[in-house]
Amino acid sequence: MHTTFGPIALLGSGETSLAGGRVFETIARRLSAPLKIAILETPAGFELNSRQVAERVADFLSVRLQNYQPQIDIVPARKRNTAFSPDDLGVLQPLLAANLFFMGAGSPTYAVRQLNGSLAWDILRARHRMGAALVFASAATLAAGARVLPVYEVYKVGEEVTCPVGLDLFADYGLALSCVPHWNNSDGGADVDTSRCFIGLERFQSWCGMHPPGYTILGLDEHTGIIFDFAAGTFSIHGISSVTILRECRGEILPAGNDYPVSELGAVRCPEKPEQGIPEDIWDLVQTAQGKPEAPTPPEVVLNLLEERWQARASRNWKRADEIRDGIAVLGWRVIDTGDGQRVEKT
Repeated sequence: MHTTFGPIALLGSGETSLAGGRVFETIARRLSAPLKIAILETPAGFELNSRQVAERVADFLSVRLQNYQPQIDIVPARKRNTAFSPDDLGVLQPLLAANLFFMGAGSPTYAVRQLNGSLAWDILRARHRMGAALVFASAATLAAGARVLPVYEVYKVGEEVTCPVGLDLFADYGLALSCVPHWNNSDGGADVDTSRCFIGLERFQSWCGMHPPGYTILGLDEHTGIIFDFAAGTFSIHGISSVTILRECRGEILPAGNDYPVSELGAVRCPEKPEQGIPEDIWDLVQTAQGKPEAPTPPEVVLNLLEERWQARASRNWKRADEIRDGIAVLGWRVIDTGDGQRVEKT
């Protein structure tokens, strides 16, 4: 079992572009076969087409990484307290075996609400400590940072700029790092400033000033990515443009095509032990899973029925809930009700 920190890649945009494909291939070359990819729907879990959003990435990777014969699972960990919960181990089974995790488009603040302290996030962090790679793009790049730029709320709804806490992935390595994709976006043309992830320079400066002292902000240009290798203490920049590092809101531009020490981003402190900061039961779960055959993943039809049953039980329609349970049984799955909700296992 690997106990070396896996690579972490952040994309400014374009996970299905030429530049994004090259980042994925760079990551794939570093991983041991077989390549098992888990795509989480979570950032777009509030959207009715979250499955299709994930499938577009899956289709791209199945072609782009075909030389690596990837096994790709879409993980519908969409919303807490539903049948598609990021706290439901049945939904999350593919995470236990995956060695490359991807999350992308959606809402960063929604992703934080669903993942912060969740079983999914703890498994993801544990697997990364065992050598699995993490690749985040767009909303997931924002969510992974110490503080989140609430793009939907500011750009789409017109709320005031705030600086909420993010998933703070890099705190595991001693870094207070916030991440902003779409840094150089120009969709607004000459009329509207859509840089700084669509909110424009003026509002970005307001957000930047809300950070406590000691924070670093990482701005990623579109079609540009950064790959961290904490085991080696370096990061590399890939793609067609550059990455901007801001300290106290003063920026330094680092062009693509170069390697840099991670210390450029702050004082790095890697965990002394791989399991440090991971809940003990989660670490044991993930460790144990590495030596066990993979549990079967419920098909989409079963997960949809499970969601319908949850809604029936919530409205106290016990007859309908029992009918759905029996329908799930016909498909070869048994429903188990627990204090934390419901799950299914193969019969």
